[in-house]
Amino acid sequence: MNYIGSKFSLMHFLEESISKIAGSDSANRTFTDLFAGTGQVGRYFKKLGYSIIANDLQYYSYVLNKQYIENHKELTFEGLTDEIPITQKTLFGEDISVRVCDYLSSLKPVEGFIYKNYCKGSHKDGEEYRLYFSDENGGRCDAIRMKIESWKNDNKINDNEYYFLLTTLIENIDKVANTASVYGAFLKKLKKSAQKPLCMKPAEMLINDIEHKVYNEDANKLIREIKTDILYLDPPYNHRQYSSNYHLLETIAKYDNPEIHGKTGMRDCNGQKSLYCIKKEVEKAFSDLIDNADAKYIFLSYNNEGLMSFDTIKKIMSKRGHYGCFETTYNRFRADNESETRHIKADTTTEYLHYVVI
Repeated sequence: MNYIGSKFSLMHFLEESISKIAGSDSANRTFTDLFAGTGQVGRYFKKLGYSIIANDLQYYSYVLNKQYIENHKELTFEGLTDEIPITQKTLFGEDISVRVCDYLSSLKPVEGFIYKNYCKGSHKDGEEYRLYFSDENGGRCDAIRMKIESWKNDNKINDNEYYFLLTTLIENIDKVANTASVYGAFLKKLKKSAQKPLCMKPAEMLINDIEHKVYNEDANKLIREIKTDILYLDPPYNHRQYSSNYHLLETIAKYDNPEIHGKTGMRDCNGQKSLYCIKKEVEKAFSDLIDNADAKYIFLSYNNEGLMSFDTIKKIMSKRGHYGCFETTYNRFRADNESETRHIKADTTTEYLHYVVI
């Protein structure tokens, strides 16, 4: 997923920098990603052998991390044998999950919540409509989401299988969304990728024998309840709220038929707005977080255009122990037509990795 603040391109920088301070031995050590997003950082360090704690306030993010972080054993889908002709391994070694996802991909479209509110087809000529998805993909999204929920309610799939299927749907519906990359607006005409049919390509499984834990809580509340070896923080840097930029993924993840409003069909996001996106609140929130962290090492990703200044961060983190910082330069994330919406001069951004050894 093309995600605001994604650390995908910075993973080697993060690993190298963190290893220099905390060491590279992952055995019996816990790595906590408190603002997990799509789980890129947690996934990377899970592969290195750490026990991961991941958290995010957004429910769609919680779903993604339940799959990529907490899921760590093979899925069997034993409860679906009466509905789908599956065996432990199909011919040619095909995984069971592929057969289940192919079945979901074959479902006929349904005129459900997504189709009715985020596609053109349910509107009469002349009526205003939202064009987030093609009619076919919106209807198929509804059909797949309804089927997954039905299986869960009928106890045909367990929690691990449920989050695997939801993650697969979220990632694949995002690939055919008719947006510039975020859901704060839709395009006036269907772009080429949005015209492609929704296909349930299975989410990756990261198998190991280590237990992991995922939360869906406010970071400043959760920090008082957990203990970790390495605490990694990647909070929002600026005023752009994730809840509004990814509201449609939240609705698909919850599928709770919320009251929506405005041109973009926004759901009520008041309970999910981050203090780290508010200039007058961010310093207080960050200081509270650092003061209450029970960790041996704290690392903070933040760039040179964030709401908090470099000196403010240094002052707050230095209170806990020995402070230091790494930095690197990378290409800027562009989520819209910035010539019209934002005036940005630089094409690159400086990423800082602040740290404190406690």
